[in-house]
Amino acid sequence: MELIPIIIYGIALLFVFLYSLIQIQLVFKYKRYQKQQKLRLEGSDKEYFEPKITVQLPLFNEKYVSERLIDCIAALDYPSEKLEIQVLDDSTDETIEITKAKVEEIQKTGIDIVYIHRTDRSGFKAGALAEGTKVAKGEFIAIFDADFLPEKDFLKRMVQPFQDIEIGMVQSKWEHINERYSMLTKLQAFGLDAHFSVEQGGRNAGQHFINFNGTAGIWRKTAIADAGGWQSDTLTEDLDLSYRAQLKGWKFIFLEEVGAPAELPAVMNALKTQQFRWNKGAAECVRKNLGRVLRADGIPFGTKVNAIFHLMNSAIFICIVILALLSIPMLSIKNNFVEYRVLFLAASAFLITLPILALFYWTSMSRTYSSKTKAFFHFIFLFPMFLSVSMGLSLHNAMAVLEGYIGKKSAFIRTPKFNLSNDKTKNWGANVYLRRKINPITILEVILTVYFFGGIVLGFHYKDYGLMPFHFMLFLGFAYVSFYSITHSFKTAS
Repeated sequence: MELIPIIIYGIALLFVFLYSLIQIQLVFKYKRYQKQQKLRLEGSDKEYFEPKITVQLPLFNEKYVSERLIDCIAALDYPSEKLEIQVLDDSTDETIEITKAKVEEIQKTGIDIVYIHRTDRSGFKAGALAEGTKVAKGEFIAIFDADFLPEKDFLKRMVQPFQDIEIGMVQSKWEHINERYSMLTKLQAFGLDAHFSVEQGGRNAGQHFINFNGTAGIWRKTAIADAGGWQSDTLTEDLDLSYRAQLKGWKFIFLEEVGAPAELPAVMNALKTQQFRWNKGAAECVRKNLGRVLRADGIPFGTKVNAIFHLMNSAIFICIVILALLSIPMLSIKNNFVEYRVLFLAASAFLITLPILALFYWTSMSRTYSSKTKAFFHFIFLFPMFLSVSMGLSLHNAMAVLEGYIGKKSAFIRTPKFNLSNDKTKNWGANVYLRRKINPITILEVILTVYFFGGIVLGFHYKDYGLMPFHFMLFLGFAYVSFYSITHSFKTAS
């Protein structure tokens, strides 16, 4: 019977190892991307391009940030006769009055801005975008979520690649308004920066599929229509449309040099809401699109392999939960069944996964520092902490992935916005959009905190310290996530 958990453990370990191999090849391709971008920026001789653009602002109960967003978009530096702004407001609270008043104020300045309100929120964000696209005047459509504040020259810089008629979408890099607000926001920025550099840049350089990230990007309207339009049968309508469009032959571009600042969730339960939607939606896209990619003709083998791990990257959380839960039984089996020690010795070869992931995240982080020494000292603190908190979120995220794989449907739950900056004194406790209750998964996270502390104790008992760092990171991660899930649920304005 002891072979069964060993086999399951080995399969999960193998997936994590293969995932790390995909990440390391993206590091090398990202280096190529950086060279390509430098040559492109130095050698561009195309004429300046100013087509008609519609900017879509999908909103749902965003009373804290809707005015800030509209003011920012109205200030974009783009010819007014070639710019249309659509405020797509599905709100059901006072956001409606706040937003309508701001739109009317902007209209008086002569800017072409329209307010579109749906009383039927069918299709959620995808439904709102689809409704707006039907009447959009622009041949290109830029989309910004409520917490984004793009620079004034965003449209001018982002639209230039569309002079190539094969380009269907251009994605910018997310930046962060409140990265230094708390440790939680610092860790999110650490992870997102790696996605918006190494992953997006590496896949782009390798001519693999990349994705529109739901905001801070521009679409060619005909590419949206050709791919079948916005569809709401997954929680990640952006990833879904991205794959359908690229399967139709449209090319995507990632522009790392163009950033779009946005707000990171500063509350654990808000982050969990966002993570649940992203991970479940990605799993739903596996069901919907992975088979199409694998069956498609004319797509290189390497692109199909990258697509597997791109679409299935959220499955890593299932593997982490399996490895975590079985790690303590593995410790017992290793020390009580000597005949399996050779298997554990072979499994130790998979420790190479850790330095591979370290290189992946170091490649992202180091590029933003002028001093590599300073970058290194920050990295050796943030990287283990990031891994630990990611492990602490693994149960919550794994549940989302499993729901996506089995086809369980759920509503699109927006991530609460707080209108925060790096000002740590600003309090979010009065936010009316926060869910102030303890999720049953949080109780399980508390139990697992105790469980992994037991793993540390068992390691000392056996005098076997090989899994001790893993158990310590799991203990710290689940303690961090469960503690802030509970305390953030009861925080009020002060």
